[in-house]
Amino acid sequence: MSKRSVLDSPRLRELKRQRRNILWVKISVVVFGFCAIVGGLSLLTRIDKFNITQVEATGNRVVDTGEIRTIALENLEGNYLYIFPKTNFLLYPKVDIQKELEAKFPRLQNISFSIKNDRVLEISMTERDGLYTWCGDNPATNNDKNEKCYFMDNTGYIFDEAPYFSGNVYFKFYDGGLETGVGEYYEPAIFSNLITFKKDLDALGLKDIAITVTKDDEIKVVLSPKAPPAPNPQLILKKDADLSKIIENLQTALTTEPLQTDFKKNYGKLNYIDLRFGNKVYWKFNE
Repeated sequence: MSKRSVLDSPRLRELKRQRRNILWVKISVVVFGFCAIVGGLSLLTRIDKFNITQVEATGNRVVDTGEIRTIALENLEGNYLYIFPKTNFLLYPKVDIQKELEAKFPRLQNISFSIKNDRVLEISMTERDGLYTWCGDNPATNNDKNEKCYFMDNTGYIFDEAPYFSGNVYFKFYDGGLETGVGEYYEPAIFSNLITFKKDLDALGLKDIAITVTKDDEIKVVLSPKAPPAPNPQLILKKDADLSKIIENLQTALTTEPLQTDFKKNYGKLNYIDLRFGNKVYWKFNE
């Protein structure tokens, strides 16, 4: 008998057919089992007591509760792969909701989620406190109603547009290096040092109302005028300066003649105090 006839015998063909049938049966069982499991899980995830029906927001003071609820409810619409409902308390898209809330409302922080027994999704959060304002590139004229400012928190994070305030209600920061402002940090490398510097100036009795970081890597501290609308005197220093050393030099200069007397008697005419040259302090009074 030839080799070809043995390999192509009726018995071998029958064995191959049986094996194919068994394979298809196994595949069918696996597919059916998988579909049954998925179908069962789908039905299970759709049971009413496992699904969110309401959304509540807590901790927000400025951001509207209705807008928070709307974002959450929109993200809860629909199903995953057309099978599993997004309202299921184990599957709801908390990461997507959080990202959208943070993107739309930079004022919000510390967002967390919990499910209450009455099928309510509770979104808890805190809001950043506006301690300072960032007002763009260069200082505007006093009480300029067209100046657009944005709130900043204690870390220098810029998070929301501020309304117009008459007078110097909030300490102002300026920096032309920021393009949009909202969602960014003001001078993150030196912000904490600037705040410490501001407090040190307050301790010296200098009423500062604004700080500008210029494109020339200088810092200009705007002081309150003695009697508006008189010009604002300024302190000028380098951006990379040791601010604690600057305070020491300034304090020494203010307690040493002739600046000590001139500062007290002619503060209204002070133009600037220049602190860019190490231990040397220069100043100018207007005539």
